[in-house]
Amino acid sequence: MKLSYLPPLMVYAAYGVSGLTAIVGTFFVKEYLTELSPAFLAALLFWAGIPWALKMPIGHLVDLIWRWKALLVWLGAGMIAVSLLIMIGLINHIDAMSAFMSAKQWYVLSALLAPTGYMIQDSVADAMTVEAVPRVDENGKPYDEAARKSMHTTMQTLGRVALIGGLALVAAANIYLFHGTEGLSREAKRALYGQVYTAALIIPVISVLGVLLHHFLKHERESFEKTKPNWAVLGGSLVFVAITLAVGFGGVPYAEEIIFAGSLAIIVFLLWRLARELEPAARDALVATAIVLFLFRAVPGTGDGTTWWMIDVLKFARLALIAYALTLVGMFALRGFMAKHSIATIVVVLSVAATLLAAPTIGMYYGLHQWTAAHTGGAVDARVIMMFNTALESPLGQIAMIPMLAWIANSAPAKLKATYFAVMASFSNLALAASQLGTVYLNRVFVVKRGDYSELGELMITAAVLTLLLPLVAVAGVRLLRLRTA
Repeated sequence: MKLSYLPPLMVYAAYGVSGLTAIVGTFFVKEYLTELSPAFLAALLFWAGIPWALKMPIGHLVDLIWRWKALLVWLGAGMIAVSLLIMIGLINHIDAMSAFMSAKQWYVLSALLAPTGYMIQDSVADAMTVEAVPRVDENGKPYDEAARKSMHTTMQTLGRVALIGGLALVAAANIYLFHGTEGLSREAKRALYGQVYTAALIIPVISVLGVLLHHFLKHERESFEKTKPNWAVLGGSLVFVAITLAVGFGGVPYAEEIIFAGSLAIIVFLLWRLARELEPAARDALVATAIVLFLFRAVPGTGDGTTWWMIDVLKFARLALIAYALTLVGMFALRGFMAKHSIATIVVVLSVAATLLAAPTIGMYYGLHQWTAAHTGGAVDARVIMMFNTALESPLGQIAMIPMLAWIANSAPAKLKATYFAVMASFSNLALAASQLGTVYLNRVFVVKRGDYSELGELMITAAVLTLLLPLVAVAGVRLLRLRTA
């Protein structure tokens, strides 16, 4: 591994370590913010995903102020720190906090600040990964296309490794922290939650240290023409922010749908403007890849109801460490598969696999674990089935990201590295907002409440069918248009 890879990896690792508060947050909402329904939480996830759709204008801003990009990382770190401090205040001083705003409003503010901070830092880290890969060897000879593609794939794989490694680390920490806490009193649990959020304040520090290390490292850096402002990108972003604020704070009916439609229209327009600078073959590949990845990532999920069911009925919620560890192994083991096949082929394979892997969880809802336990003397119970399912499923989502990230990094023009890298990331992240919107709709059709999981089975089956159909329709449409993905 080249030393120049390390600074962006530290920023990615900081994002991974952010999972330290995931379990605490779930339990805190479940136990203390009982007025928040699964549908509301799914809607909140939709709004929390909107900042990631702004990666393209933020990426362009990184290009414009590249010499001072560290300031953006500091800004993101500050937003993350404030988000964590709000949660610390809610846990330890909820009555005092409620004197200024309701606990629900404080929680929403915290939930929106954190992803905005991570998005800003991620935009800088993405550009740093492009810069980290050299164009010439130690003798000054330019690397050929195959070598550069391999290095970019390695860089992006390491980026996912840093992210998942951080998640694995905090999963292990959560197991240690929450072991034997079932019998703790309500106040003792609250104190433990506060300690976890306090420890999470190390997260923004890690990302800042990454940029400081980047500043002091001495390595070859490519020189390029100073980037000029792209007013289409900046103007479109201003329109996006104006629509979001007007609709979001104006109490407009169907606010999420209006924001999504407006965001999609603006980002497609900006994508079209930037794509005009590409060669026809590259432009076609960009369009095909965008369509396939959008529908692949737009597949709706089941929402928080499934997690609550696992906690209340199956009595476990801590398989994350196994999932993250196997994801790390899976990314390295399947690196050859990613390098040899197109994104369309990878998406088809992953969609079929994800649908098949949804079957064990659905089966357990209908008593599969009880049947297997009865016929195996208790050897194959719910925990064994879920561990096996986790072992197979865990690498899928991250594997789908690596070839896309490598393609973006390899195709980025020198003077627009952050902008070009962010354009597809913005589009695919908007797909995650579509996924959350779809999750809201599914939870309105199949209503799941705490302790009432009567409609959860139908919800999981519907989500599994959509997981298969939407990506296959996208790939079939691209093939009919005779387009080729990256």
